[in-house]
Amino acid sequence: MNSSLLAFAAIACYISSTLYIAFRLFRRDRETVPRAVGIALGLSGVVFHSLFLYLTMFTGEGVNLGFFSAASSISWIILVLLMLSSLSKPVENLGILLLPLAAVSIALQLQYPSVHFLSPDTPWILRLHVLISMLAYSLLTLASVQAVLLAIQDHQLRNRHPGGFVRALPPLQTMEVLLFEMIALGFALLTVALISGFIFLENMFSQHLVHKTILSLAAWVVFGTLLWGRFRYGWRGQKALIWTLVGFVVLMLAYFGSKFVLELVLTA
Repeated sequence: MNSSLLAFAAIACYISSTLYIAFRLFRRDRETVPRAVGIALGLSGVVFHSLFLYLTMFTGEGVNLGFFSAASSISWIILVLLMLSSLSKPVENLGILLLPLAAVSIALQLQYPSVHFLSPDTPWILRLHVLISMLAYSLLTLASVQAVLLAIQDHQLRNRHPGGFVRALPPLQTMEVLLFEMIALGFALLTVALISGFIFLENMFSQHLVHKTILSLAAWVVFGTLLWGRFRYGWRGQKALIWTLVGFVVLMLAYFGSKFVLELVLTA
């Protein structure tokens, strides 16, 4: 099966899903436009994307976790979580931002097939550590997009401008509950990833891991503080947005920043 055709099919489905969700979101009579179509297009893209990743990442030399392959796989995990969640919760509108980003990640992986293998003899516990880390990054990315939408919704309601976009979103309280559910689960996975790293990796503060370790710990502190502030002081709105985005930026720098320098800058 041709990996390029799968990539183009996934991109086409993601863009079509984005356009459909946006079309439905900004219509006044959106109740007459079935949301299932946008979800189905997104899920179709996820299927094509998964086949593309399978062909390009899993080789005889091991699992390719190069910079663009990792970005594409994380975007795939994000959309799997988003599309499956949208079957029971009204969260598919997050796809307006996340679906195009996934399409871009596929295009970049296709254009720049960077290589960084996780060898076949890698211990299973290290593979599990990598998987949990990627799940944590994906969930906290979802939470960051949710926080941005929540901030827009809160601002519009405070200024008494509940336009079509805001009316299409779930109630503010529901949006807040979804946000902190994502953050709590992502924080739990990040905690497990850090603990497993310290236990099973030889030296988390070795030269090639020190920046990733320190920044991951900093992100863990940021998200932990946010959850504590929510529980203790009821943090919400602008404060929750700022803490969420700071934690997200630090976490992305921890993973992609170090990979970018090690794989693309130093090897150029």
